Amino acid sequence: MEFNHISVLLKESIEALDIKPDGIYIDGTAGGAGHSSEIAKRLTTGRLYALDQDPDAVKVATERLKNLPATVIQSNFSQMDTVMHGLGIEKVDGILLDLGVSSYQLDNAQRGFSYHKDAPLDMRMSKSGISASDLVNDFTKNELCDIFRRFGEEKFASRIADKIVSARQNKKIETTLELAEIISSAVPAAARRDGHPARKVFQALRIAVNGELDVLNDTLDKAFDLLKKGGVLAIITFHSLEDRMVKQRFKEYITGCTCPPDFPVCVCGKTPKGKLPHRKPIEPSMDELNANPRSRSAKLRVIIKN
Repeated sequence: MEFNHISVLLKESIEALDIKPDGIYIDGTAGGAGHSSEIAKRLTTGRLYALDQDPDAVKVATERLKNLPATVIQSNFSQMDTVMHGLGIEKVDGILLDLGVSSYQLDNAQRGFSYHKDAPLDMRMSKSGISASDLVNDFTKNELCDIFRRFGEEKFASRIADKIVSARQNKKIETTLELAEIISSAVPAAARRDGHPARKVFQALRIAVNGELDVLNDTLDKAFDLLKKGGVLAIITFHSLEDRMVKQRFKEYITGCTCPPDFPVCVCGKTPKGKLPHRKPIEPSMDELNANPRSRSAKLRVIIKN
């Protein structure tokens, strides 16, 4: 299967990075190299470092970027500081993170991300470690319920976890459609009109399997610290949990004095570390939404380091 992926908010993210021809840039989520290609095309003496933990993406990105000033590295973006320092690079001009699951990962049934196609229940972006099948078949009802609530904000988490535990007593749950059917049977008919009943649970399992929120939390400070003065960090999120984390961390970076309001003078000495070029997140245009419905939940947040 060809690695096809429509890059979300492509024009907006490239503009936000304000690419310098001699700059050093990181695309922490290379995927199909859509964003990476556009960054690299704008470089002359500069260089792009494209990271991805998915070996399929690394192979494709390496081929698509081979004639451009770019280096592709298989790594989770949470290790970008280690990777850059290992290359002797202390600071960079810009970093882009596109946190969405690629169209290739969703459309390639064998990766197990989709509830529309039957496949082994996997969901591992790196193709290693604990799979969604391990969680579904081995975790307790309370553990599953916690995952569904925390990472999927699923209000029927308890009922769904009950159904899963009951079903696996008769047979191991091995495929995506098996799980999707179990979830559907646990959700009231009236609630099924709000989109596919398995959507939130599949999101929650994917986040848990790949440790996505922990990884993002660990990455934000590392990425911001890697920036030069005037460097840009641009992050595309696809659900409220990610976006909330990015929004709150950016707010911390732009906040100066944290002394109580009744203090006559500042004693904390804190000054803003960055500034926001846009007060609100950038969202897809109507043209993009029509061309790529999967972009509907995307939000781009940008911060510039002081």
